[in-house]
Amino acid sequence: MRLEVSCLDRIGLAKDILEVLENYGINLIAIDASNKGFLYLQFAEIGFETLSELMPLIRKVESVHDVRTVSFMPSEQEHYALKTLLKTLPDSVFSINSKGRIRIVNESALLTLNMHEHEVIDESLNHWVQGFNFSRWLTEAPVLAQATRVQIGSNEYLAEMLPIYLPDENNASILAGAVVSLKSPARVGKQFNALQNQTTGFDNVLAVSDKMKDVLKQAKRMAQLDAPLLITGETGTGKELMAKASHDASMRREHPFIPINCAALPDSVAEEELFGFVSNDGQVVKRGLFEEAKGGTVFLDEIAEMSKAAQVKLLRLLQDGTFRRIGGDEEVRADVRIICSTQKNLAELCQSGEFREDLYYRIHVLSYHMPSLRERKVDVIPLTEMFLEHYSQQLSSPLRRISASCRDYLFTYAWPGNVRQLKNAIFRAVSMWDGSAELTVEQLKLPSYAEGFGYFDEEFEGSLDQAMKEYEASLLRRLYPAYPSTRQLAKKLGVSHTAIANKLRDYKITKKR
Repeated sequence: MRLEVSCLDRIGLAKDILEVLENYGINLIAIDASNKGFLYLQFAEIGFETLSELMPLIRKVESVHDVRTVSFMPSEQEHYALKTLLKTLPDSVFSINSKGRIRIVNESALLTLNMHEHEVIDESLNHWVQGFNFSRWLTEAPVLAQATRVQIGSNEYLAEMLPIYLPDENNASILAGAVVSLKSPARVGKQFNALQNQTTGFDNVLAVSDKMKDVLKQAKRMAQLDAPLLITGETGTGKELMAKASHDASMRREHPFIPINCAALPDSVAEEELFGFVSNDGQVVKRGLFEEAKGGTVFLDEIAEMSKAAQVKLLRLLQDGTFRRIGGDEEVRADVRIICSTQKNLAELCQSGEFREDLYYRIHVLSYHMPSLRERKVDVIPLTEMFLEHYSQQLSSPLRRISASCRDYLFTYAWPGNVRQLKNAIFRAVSMWDGSAELTVEQLKLPSYAEGFGYFDEEFEGSLDQAMKEYEASLLRRLYPAYPSTRQLAKKLGVSHTAIANKLRDYKITKKR
């Protein structure tokens, strides 16, 4: 259980709050203090009734404005953010204390040393890294950042050393240790080449198949136009990659590209995040993402998941280029290009009233469809080779060949998750490298999937008749917007007008008025 207490800073505040917790027999696990007027408390889970009594009592404490439950403490967020960063860094990173002994090590460093974490923690870094005396460097006054060539066995690396200083009570600096980063010559060379030959726009989009080449041709032309763009396609086909490429190839490339996942934006905060917020006295509390992206591009991923209220405000923005912040009366002009994506059928959602029809026409000025990986199978092996090279470099793993049986399997697999599924499968295989020289089918660990049938489902419940009715209703909902009269729809499906009318009535499918 974690609480966020909004409060004024005063002596004895924490003590008064702790007394409230003590009266309920609650032991504090951790406490975070913020200079921005917040205090964070962590303690063991308590029942809803106890919490309902506890929170009003804390609010009554002098200088406390409000209290609410939160999902994590600021210190927890910082800890796991650092842990995630270290885990994903391709360079070997060590944190050493003032004696030169290892305190923290990332996964890339463990791969470089070919050791386990418990074997290196609290050991001297000089046991493995030769060519520089870390403990002697840490006794110098002052300890300055260094960069030099070092060796681990017969392999050379560029070592960058940064001292860690902490302030004491008198604001003087105390040496706590250092962070050491090792880069291989190949990685240093690759970074230099990347700086010399930066690729932007559609240069990073792989297209071998004719279908993907046609999409790329359309996308390049549409990137130069400053009208709304809608990218459709199944999940994992690369819609965000294409949106970013369109931005990079446009006249707006020097300005921000802001991607927003509408599905991950709760209705309660969607409008505030997108359009900003004004306090009761007219002060701008928060600038929205449309304002932050001034001059650039806003990418609305999964636009079908946007709340109804946000849809109305987005429609107005597209109509006259202005919007109002939440709680404000001032008209704000938005100089942005809007790119949207969806894996859903927006026309069908308009028919059912789940998506505004007028907004659909506004965002559908320019559009193209991203083909699934099943439709561009010629690209599967080149994509696999590209991901293999990328992750082998990132994870300091030897580059492997693709076995013949694996090539056949990759080519025939249905790829329901498309390029994202392929990318994740290669990452998993490289990260779990077992020392083999070839990439095999077993290492991919892909779930069984039959094209046209889906994943093998052993938990299906219901009858064949129910399944057929569900499919029939879904088909009619998709087709009715395109064939809006029962006679047209009946002709399309090759059945009688009466049969279609009865089925539309049974499934409660009606025209949107």
